[in-house]
Amino acid sequence: MRIKEEIIGKEVVDFNGIVIGKVKDVEVNFETKTLEALIIGKGGIFAGLGISKDDIIVPHGMVVAIGDKILVKSG
Repeated sequence: MRIKEEIIGKEVVDFNGIVIGKVKDVEVNFETKTLEALIIGKGGIFAGLGISKDDIIVPHGMVVAIGDKILVKSG
C-alpha cells in the first residue's frame, strides 16, 4: 500500500520539537481506505527485531501534519 511506503520510517515529533520515534507501521481501515493510527517505535536493542514493547500507538486524530517529519499533538 502506497501510504505505508510514504510514512514508514519518518521521524515523529511533538509541538515541543521532542522526537518521539519513527513510524514502524500504520493501521489502515481497508473498507474506508483511511489511516487509523501510526505505530511508533521508540528504538532500543529489540526495535530492529520488531519486538519492542515500548511501541506507541498514535491515533490519526493526533496527527497534525505529515511532511519530511510527522507532527503530532502533545500528550
